[in-house]
Amino acid sequence: MKDAARPAFGTVLTDKMAVAEFRDGRWQAHELKPVAPLPLHPAAHVLHYGSECFEGFKAYRRPDGSAGVFRMDRHIERMRQSARQLVLPEPDAAQLADMVREVIRACREQVPESPGALYLRPLLIGTTPNIGAAATPSTSALLVVLASPVWDYFSGGAKALRIFVEDQKTRTASHLGVVKTGGNYAAALGPTLEARKEFAVDQVLFCPGGSVQETGAANFLLLREGHVLTRSLDSSFLHGVTRDSLLTMARDMGFRIEERPFDVAEMLEWVKSGEAALSGTAAVLAGVGTLVTRKGEHRVGSGEIGPVTQRLRAALVAVQTGQSPDTRGWIERV
Repeated sequence: MKDAARPAFGTVLTDKMAVAEFRDGRWQAHELKPVAPLPLHPAAHVLHYGSECFEGFKAYRRPDGSAGVFRMDRHIERMRQSARQLVLPEPDAAQLADMVREVIRACREQVPESPGALYLRPLLIGTTPNIGAAATPSTSALLVVLASPVWDYFSGGAKALRIFVEDQKTRTASHLGVVKTGGNYAAALGPTLEARKEFAVDQVLFCPGGSVQETGAANFLLLREGHVLTRSLDSSFLHGVTRDSLLTMARDMGFRIEERPFDVAEMLEWVKSGEAALSGTAAVLAGVGTLVTRKGEHRVGSGEIGPVTQRLRAALVAVQTGQSPDTRGWIERV
């Protein structure tokens, strides 16, 4: 399929989904169903109190025709953590893994050839019908696994991104940044659209109080030859699986990895000669070419995607797609 004919990321779903219901204090047996609208009571907890979390990871078509799921166990554990923090019924890890496998097997022919992938989207929603339950957790829930054939996250392929440095607004509540829930993305949407309109940027890097955090949908890394700097983990931002994978690989390649807080001033000094990039499941590692502040624009290195960014991205993609051996047990064949 030519680039021009490829649908936008996430806009096409496979024809099968897996669904499980939590009721009477336990998870029921899941079912594989045709993708269709979900029956949902208008008083469902999720519609009024945002009791919802999700995950996103990929399965890649291997050279032998099988599908390899990248770090599914880590994503499932993060979803269980999100459920605990939102006081939702916690998915059973084994059941959720089986649901993912069954969807992949049912849709195997829809897994794109490299560089495409099958994007997996488990979704957990609270379904208790009670509009007076603002201070009461949902005791029933629905767990759904969707799949979407995807290609490049950015239309037109890789490009050096323009990023607005937002040093006043926060992306989300500090204790919920670690949770992958729709409310966090909704909170970042307004500031992102405002910045796109005013500064013609692609994304917003949230730096409340001048402390560099993450963008609305990706972790942020500073890179140069032999050295990576990124914010140390805390509850204010998402603990990315791609971030962890890249840091692990970079460390094995001899890079010095620094995980600590740093401010906007240090970041702007770094990018005079170094690189910056966004990491996440969808784009893997996307190079930043320009940082925009309210005082002006700052070119990142050459203004193009840097060589370190390209090398680290290529190394991770090679493992994901089976072009390089998986020596860390990150891939599950389905």
